[in-house]
Amino acid sequence: MCFFFQYRVTHPVRDAYGLWLVSVICEIWFALSWLLDQFPKWYPINRETYLDRLALRYDREGEPSQLCPIDIFVSTVDPLKEPPLITANTVLSILAVDYPVDKVSCYVSDDGSAMLTFESLSETAEFARKWVPFCKKHNIEPRAPEFYFQQKIDYLKDKIQPSFVKERRAMKREYEEFKIRINALVAKAQKVPEEGWTMADGTAWPGNNPRDHPGMIQVFLGHSGGLDTDGNELPRLVYVSREKRPGFQHHKKAGAMNALIRVSAVLTNGAYLLNVDCDHYFNSSKALREAMCFMMDPALGRKTCYVQFPQRFDGIDLHDRYANRNIVFFDINMKGLDGIQGPMYVGTGCCFNRQALYGYDPVLTEADLEPNIVVKSCCGGRKKKSKSYMDNKNRMMKRTESSAPIFNMDDIEEGIEGMCLQFLKQALYILNPYNIMLLFSLPFGS
Repeated sequence: MCFFFQYRVTHPVRDAYGLWLVSVICEIWFALSWLLDQFPKWYPINRETYLDRLALRYDREGEPSQLCPIDIFVSTVDPLKEPPLITANTVLSILAVDYPVDKVSCYVSDDGSAMLTFESLSETAEFARKWVPFCKKHNIEPRAPEFYFQQKIDYLKDKIQPSFVKERRAMKREYEEFKIRINALVAKAQKVPEEGWTMADGTAWPGNNPRDHPGMIQVFLGHSGGLDTDGNELPRLVYVSREKRPGFQHHKKAGAMNALIRVSAVLTNGAYLLNVDCDHYFNSSKALREAMCFMMDPALGRKTCYVQFPQRFDGIDLHDRYANRNIVFFDINMKGLDGIQGPMYVGTGCCFNRQALYGYDPVLTEADLEPNIVVKSCCGGRKKKSKSYMDNKNRMMKRTESSAPIFNMDDIEEGIEGMCLQFLKQALYILNPYNIMLLFSLPFGS
C-alpha cells in the first residue's frame, strides 16, 4: 500500500489535476477504512464448553439440579408474513431442550395480537405433549420436527431401541396431522370477518384492532396441566400480547422485549434471558447448557453480561455463492471482537444476565421492599406492612440471586393483595435508563 500511494502521489495527472486529487483522497480514505476493519480481527478467540464439568458442579445425578432458571423469549408480529408453522417449530425446539424442565420457561410475544398466532400456539402446546417425550427418549437432533424429518441422513444411526422405527413413523404421522391443522388455521385467517374474530365462548377477540387493544397473557403449559403423554412435567409456555393504544410509541421489537422482561419477572423471574426470532430454532438441545458454561462460570460468570450464539442457516447451496452463511461476520469478525472486549449483540440468539439489564437483581418478595408503609392496593383494602425487617446490608445480600419469581403462578390465579403495586414497582426497576445503560458498561466476554 505504501509503494502504491508513493507512486500515486509522485505521478500526478497534469491534464486532470482535480480529478486526480479527488481519486487520491478517496483511495487514502478506503485504505484507512480497510486498516480500521482489520484491527478487530487480529486477536480472534475460539471458545469451547465442557458440559461434563458443568454437570459435575451443578447437575449431579441423583441430586436436585442447581442450574439457574432461564426465560426464553420468542418474538413474532404478523403470522401471514412469519408462518405459524415456523414459529411452532421454534417453540417445539425450545420445549424439548436438554435442561431441567422446571427451570425453562418459553414466552411467545405476539406483537400483532393475531388470533391465528394464539390458536396455532394452542395446537403447538398439545403437540408438544407427544413430541417432547419422543425427542428425549430417543435423543433426537435437531428437535424442530420440520427440519428433523426432512434430513437426508441415516436416522437409524446410533439408535438401539427396537421400537424406534415404529415410534418414529407414528410421530411423523402425528406431525403431518399437526401441519394440516396449522394450515387449516392459516387458510381460515385469510378472510377476516366484518365483525372481527370471536373466541370459542362467543366473546370478541380482544386483539381485533392491533393498534388499540388491552394486554393479553395466556399460560398454555405451566405448573398445572403441563404434562406430556408419559406423565412428565413440561416447560412453561406463555402467550403474551402487550397492550397498545393509539398515540403512544411502542418501539416495535425493543418494546416487545421490554414487555416480556416485565411479564417474566412476575411469573418466573429466571436469572437469565435468551431471545430468539420466530424463525430461529435450536439446532442443539444442549444450547442452554453451553450458555451456562459461561454464565455460571465460578471465576468469570458474575462479570458476563451476555453470550451471543452464532447463526447457522438451512437451505443454502453448498458453495454459498451469495455469502448467505455470513461466515465472515460470525466466524471472523465476531471472534475477533471477542478478543477485544466481546462480540456485539445481533438482536437474536443471545443469552442475557437479567442482573445486567436491571442494574442489580430484582427484589424477591414484597417484604424486601420499603418497610413500615401503608399500601393502598389495587386488588384489595389497606394493608399495614410488618415492622420486622432486615437492615439494608442484609437486604442487599438477599438480592444476589434472581432465581425466585416475585409471585407464584398459583398465587396470581388466586389474586393477592398488593399485586398491582408490586408489578408497578418492578416495572420501575426495568425502565430506569441508567440501569439499562449497564448493559454496555459491563464486560461482554467470557
